[in-house]
Amino acid sequence: MQTDTLEIRPELRAALHDLAEETHRAEADMMNEALAAYVEHERRAIARIKQGLAQAERGEFVPDEEMDAFFARYDA
Repeated sequence: MQTDTLEIRPELRAALHDLAEETHRAEADMMNEALAAYVEHERRAIARIKQGLAQAERGEFVPDEEMDAFFARYDA
C-alpha cells in the first residue's frame, strides 16, 4: 500500500486521536473510511447535478406553482 502525506489541522488531528483511542481503532483505518465516504458523497452529488442539468437542457422544469409552494414552507 502506498503511503501519502496529508497535512491535518491540529484540532482535527487531536479529535481523531481521541476517537481512535476511545473506539480502539487505528487512525489510518478511520481516515481511510472517512475519505471513502467523502469520495462517494461527492460522486453522488456530482451525479445529481449532472442529472439536473440534463433535465434542464431537455426543458424539464418544476411548475411555478410547485416551486412557490416549496418555498412558501420555508418563508419566515
